[in-house]
Amino acid sequence: MQQSRPHGLRVEHLVTPLGIGDRLPRLSWLLPAGSPAQRGYEIEAERGGERSRTGLVASRESVLVSAPLPPTSSRERILWRVRILTEDGWTAWSDDSSWECGLLDPADWSARWIEPLEPERAAAGSRPTNWLRTTFLAPATVARGRLYITAHGVYEAHLNGVRVGDMELTPGYTQYEHRLQVQTFDVTGLIRTGERNELAVEVSDGWWRGQVGLFRASGQWGDATGLLAQLEVEDADGARTTVATDGAWTSAPSRHLADLIDGETLDLGHPGPLDTWQPVRVADYGLENLVASPAPPVRRVGTLPAVAVSRVGARQIVDVGRNSNGWIRLGGLGAAGSRLVLTYGEALDPSGDLTQANIVPDVPMLPHPLPAGQVDTVLVGDEPDAVVEPRHSTKGFRYVAVEGLDHFLDPADVTAVVVHTDLAATGTFACSDLRIDRLHEAARGSFLANACDIPTDCPTRERAGWSGDWQLFFPSAAFLFDVAGFGTKWLRDFVAGQWPDGVLPNTAPEPRFEGREGPNAFLAGSAGWGDAIAILPWEQYLAYGDTGILEEAWPALVRWLSRAATIARKQRHPERVAARPTALPHEEYLWDAGFSFGEWLEPEPEVERLGFPAFVAADKSEVATAYLRHSTRLAARIAEVLGREEEARRYAAYSDRVREAWATEFLDGAGRVTPATQATCVRALVFDLLPDEARRAVADQLAALVREAGGHLTTGFLSTPLLLPALADADRADVAYDLLFQDTWPSWLKMIDGGATTIWERWEGYDADGMPSHSHNHYSKGAVIAFLHRYTAGIRTLEPGYRRFAIAPVPDARLEWAEATHDSPYGRIRSAWRRVEQGVVLDVEVPPGTECEVTPPGAAAVIVGPGTHRFGTAGDGDLRMPSV
Repeated sequence: MQQSRPHGLRVEHLVTPLGIGDRLPRLSWLLPAGSPAQRGYEIEAERGGERSRTGLVASRESVLVSAPLPPTSSRERILWRVRILTEDGWTAWSDDSSWECGLLDPADWSARWIEPLEPERAAAGSRPTNWLRTTFLAPATVARGRLYITAHGVYEAHLNGVRVGDMELTPGYTQYEHRLQVQTFDVTGLIRTGERNELAVEVSDGWWRGQVGLFRASGQWGDATGLLAQLEVEDADGARTTVATDGAWTSAPSRHLADLIDGETLDLGHPGPLDTWQPVRVADYGLENLVASPAPPVRRVGTLPAVAVSRVGARQIVDVGRNSNGWIRLGGLGAAGSRLVLTYGEALDPSGDLTQANIVPDVPMLPHPLPAGQVDTVLVGDEPDAVVEPRHSTKGFRYVAVEGLDHFLDPADVTAVVVHTDLAATGTFACSDLRIDRLHEAARGSFLANACDIPTDCPTRERAGWSGDWQLFFPSAAFLFDVAGFGTKWLRDFVAGQWPDGVLPNTAPEPRFEGREGPNAFLAGSAGWGDAIAILPWEQYLAYGDTGILEEAWPALVRWLSRAATIARKQRHPERVAARPTALPHEEYLWDAGFSFGEWLEPEPEVERLGFPAFVAADKSEVATAYLRHSTRLAARIAEVLGREEEARRYAAYSDRVREAWATEFLDGAGRVTPATQATCVRALVFDLLPDEARRAVADQLAALVREAGGHLTTGFLSTPLLLPALADADRADVAYDLLFQDTWPSWLKMIDGGATTIWERWEGYDADGMPSHSHNHYSKGAVIAFLHRYTAGIRTLEPGYRRFAIAPVPDARLEWAEATHDSPYGRIRSAWRRVEQGVVLDVEVPPGTECEVTPPGAAAVIVGPGTHRFGTAGDGDLRMPSV
């Protein structure tokens, strides 16, 4: 149905946020369908019961508009609506929307940090949760109740025995010393008026004190869990009763053991706190690091029923059909006193038994091997209909092995609960080839399984927010989901973790043992990983039109590039020194010193060919220098957007010198790149490292290298997502599609034919004996689906936020049709083409307030405005535009 008024109102990147941390948030709305372009707008806001209007604001802007209102204050709730002016006059007013501020200043908090007493602290991985509680007398009338709460650890709050809200794993994972997220809950309906109420909160180790990352180090941010909570109750007259954590609270341990990675032990005979309540310890951590999250929360977003249950010895193996992140909800627990063990994994061994072999951390530098974790233990109580659902840990899994049942498990009694950040879906893709659709779904599902408050590399072994993975997949993620707030949240942690010398961490948040204090500190600061500080803000700006994210990242970007440029100017790789004792002038712009991951994880990985010490020492300057060119060029563009004209000129000039140095060092006399790899060719083309006259030769070189590899890719981590676009932009879309449809190793479809429901870390997935190899849920290789969105369907942005965009499909003879949609900040974009007897028919949908450059296959480009349009290309290439 067409809208006669603006709709889709948003505050920052959220819908009706509660507890927002911005004093003057930016506002967005969608224009009515079919309306002419916006000429101006008027906003009406209600504050404190009084409504005011801005009057006409002459502007075309409808995305991330600075609210023309006085700054808001803590606890303030704003109702707002908007109408727009077009050439047809004013539209009707939108429906009301709202936002409410959280506690914006440390002075707003009367609460103190409290910690449970733990006379005997168990080892990491098997620590009990602790309950902290208080009681209070509620007023005779309750007009509003708000709970502002955070924790050192993972918390779950209960008011009068009822769980507060539906968020999971709160307060989330951040660079805690700089940023600790506070949640705000509306608890008005849970308060018993005129009666004594109980507020109780269960706190587990979470990321704060539990095992984290590849090394499974614990106590990364503190050696005790803690709670900060402030419940404010307003009566009908506006009087406020405040219930805050302080020394009067009490605490008690439970028999519930929980670790995010190892799993949980749940004693259903004693599900709550032990009856050993004792005083709490009041602590002083300060309140300056408290923030609101710009991202949606983690939630239970769906379920997967068991599709099969089989027996292997004493174990029953449950298959839920696809890989995901979350946990199991299990009923039919059997006799009281039984001890059930639930082991989660991604794959089966050749005998059909669940194996965790592929998710066991391989860390040879540690003195002892690490277990895979992901094991829950359930001690069955007397309640016959009990259902268990462990919510203080997550697992990456498709299969669960259940041990200890005295009966055959009814598939109806077991359900996988899917848990991830509750991202709004904004994109779709489908085509005539079912395997390509399965690949797209696997990549989509793999990202969601790894979007658990941060973009993790895998939901099993490390669960770390690797910068390289996220910068590669962001364009795909931003097409399929609204990741604006999710990306902003992660980028703030990335910036917060920057080292004093400009190094950016490989992961964000960065646990201390994996940062400057850890054994792998020398691996930080790699090109391609640290360069996420340039790539991600720029991609987010292109996707959402958000200049604010560019401003936030700018200081960190400057420090990162200063470090890289200093290394290039002052240091030389030993191999280059040995070959050329006297540096040539262009070497001032070659980044060849310090550690770099390089291309990382080619089908036959360099790190395995050389061994780790030799890999670390190897010269990877062809990669690092390429990223120095790319990031400085992006810095010039970012500076231009921000109005930093002098810095824009300086970075552009420096970037051109790096480009010339790269070509001098890595382009031979015949116009071919060295080293002669697919990855080097891809970067040369995509990062504009070549003189114009060399581009055709390098494109031909890339196509020849693909042919020499038998029609297979040989690219690794960094360049695989860029490979198909590089070929298509060089007029070699036929080779790009050959790679996409390749179904022998290494290839995406080989993975899909091998049963992958999420993207594998290694192309093989299984070894020669049928045992799973490495993670089966690493989304980075799935970034190839951006090719489906941008080339197969042809949707590409020309101006930030898709205010101007292109639809230019690049069909392949192996496809009969393809269709994609994207809900941009301005509305729905659609591209759908299909083959007909005369040629190709292309249907296009353009949202209000935007303009589209359409290039039908085999025809010239035309400019169209909002609405639906149909284009047909006949065999002679003539353009036809029947009305729709």
